[in-house]
Amino acid sequence: MSCHELAERLSTLRPDLTPLEIARLCLMLLNSTSDPSVFADDRQLSRAWQTASFRLETATDQHAAVVSELNAMIGDSPIEFSPDQLWALMRALKVQGQMLELYTREAALV
Repeated sequence: MSCHELAERLSTLRPDLTPLEIARLCLMLLNSTSDPSVFADDRQLSRAWQTASFRLETATDQHAAVVSELNAMIGDSPIEFSPDQLWALMRALKVQGQMLELYTREAALV
């Protein structure tokens, strides 16, 4: 199944989605499998769609939490980082890596 065919199927199943949402979903779904023909089956497509949506929602929630934590750390002047702040920065890098993984097949180097 090509990206175009998948986009048409998704648009038919969910006409309320914007073209951007369809494109994002196609990218995540196609990157989630090595055999896109599985999406010809409605149950397989639905299962993959739910998994992709869950992963995106989870990563988005993590991202928002880390951004909030980082914003709380940032001041107008240079600061010395405490061990807890360094761990927050490490979590931020890990979350960014997870977000990148959703859109690529390759694991981030974080």
